[in-house]
Amino acid sequence: MALPLKEIPGDYGVPYFGAVKDRLDYFWLEGEQKFYETRVAKYNSTVFRCNMPPGPPIASDARVICLLDQKSFPILFDVSKVEKRDVFVGTYMPSTKFTGGYRVCAYLDPSEERHTKLKQFCFDILRMNGPKFLPEFNKAIGESFTIWEDAIAKGQEANFSEECVQFAFNFLFRAVVHRDPVAPGEASLGKDGGKDASTWTAPQLLPIAGGTGLPHPVEEIVHTIPIPSFLVQSKYDAIYKFIKTYATEALDHAETLGLDRDDACANLLFFLSFNGYGGFNIFFPELIGYIGQAGASLQQELSEEVKSAVAANGGVLDMKAIQTMALVKSVVYEAFRLKPPVPYQYAKAKEDLIIESHEASFQVKKGEMLFGFQPFVTKDPKVFDNPDTFVPKRFLGPEGEKMLAHVFWSNGPETENPTVHNKQCPGKQLVVTMSLALVAEMFNRYQEFTLSVEGSGVSTKLMFTDLKK
Repeated sequence: MALPLKEIPGDYGVPYFGAVKDRLDYFWLEGEQKFYETRVAKYNSTVFRCNMPPGPPIASDARVICLLDQKSFPILFDVSKVEKRDVFVGTYMPSTKFTGGYRVCAYLDPSEERHTKLKQFCFDILRMNGPKFLPEFNKAIGESFTIWEDAIAKGQEANFSEECVQFAFNFLFRAVVHRDPVAPGEASLGKDGGKDASTWTAPQLLPIAGGTGLPHPVEEIVHTIPIPSFLVQSKYDAIYKFIKTYATEALDHAETLGLDRDDACANLLFFLSFNGYGGFNIFFPELIGYIGQAGASLQQELSEEVKSAVAANGGVLDMKAIQTMALVKSVVYEAFRLKPPVPYQYAKAKEDLIIESHEASFQVKKGEMLFGFQPFVTKDPKVFDNPDTFVPKRFLGPEGEKMLAHVFWSNGPETENPTVHNKQCPGKQLVVTMSLALVAEMFNRYQEFTLSVEGSGVSTKLMFTDLKK
């Protein structure tokens, strides 16, 4: 049955001031979640017009059409109908001075030739180093286990968030660059690699970041005035030098694909430091936080499943063992559903379109900016029961597995795969694998753990208060 064609509700207000008002609502007066909820209720529609942060002067145009349900949202992945050029982080694009003067792959549309070459480069790097990721992860997190246990033994809390910075960065760079960032050498990063990556990434995201822990007036300044790249140039240069010096195999391969070596180096830095490390550094604490909040019963079930799978695999924790851990997989996917590491999706309509929500259809004009907030979409009550609740066993069994088609954390449905012709994350499977490995490693070593939470927003810290073997 054809859905009624309706005008898209909502408006953008007075030029400039309307964008500022929506930004203040978004960050201060309502907050992110309520911002969407109040407008869905006001318009009785999950499709509506509004302004998205940051707005002017960082973005010349903040006007978007919000798509906040499971039926309308997937148009954002259809590159035959939408363009993904320069919309990786929002209605603005950070200066290419942050990335060595290059528009890196994340900002390219699949129609651009460089996108094809650079995404193939990423696929090849993942394939070439596939056997190294899990061993390097095991080694890196083992180093963190020692640090956490020493802290607990001294009667202190153990900082998961701080160590996550270290082991997430170290295992990725060891696996791909084939050099320990901490090892002495002409381009050594010491123990500052993860912190340097975070410092370099921050000003690119601060225009759309809330909950930074900064005083409100200061935070509003960074939503209004772009932070110049020279303030973090030394951090970028240090990581770039490390990759240029040691990632010779990867950069040699890039040249066989017809890529300039410096272009490849800038993109490899972005793949590892922004996409990879940045994603792990965001998602791992969310994942551990959900498990910690779920309590002892779930943790004991996870521990039993992991230890049983490892025992059946001759005492070895590898991918063969991990693939048998159904509850671990369900827990990880449920965390992806609730807290996708990249929560925002943007695209411009390539042509006039008709977009459908569950209740109506709407006409979109060529060139209009479309936006989706994934954590809202993946809690669509028409698709998921108890959508706001962490349900660890949601994706168990044949019926649960069918629901993976509605999990979009990777810039596409979990049931689809990245290619050079789409914008789905090339490291999708690596991210899933390492998230499974994190849970498996934790519960192969511990029976359960307890957590405390300090701060909020991007400054949240998870602290282990106990680790029981």
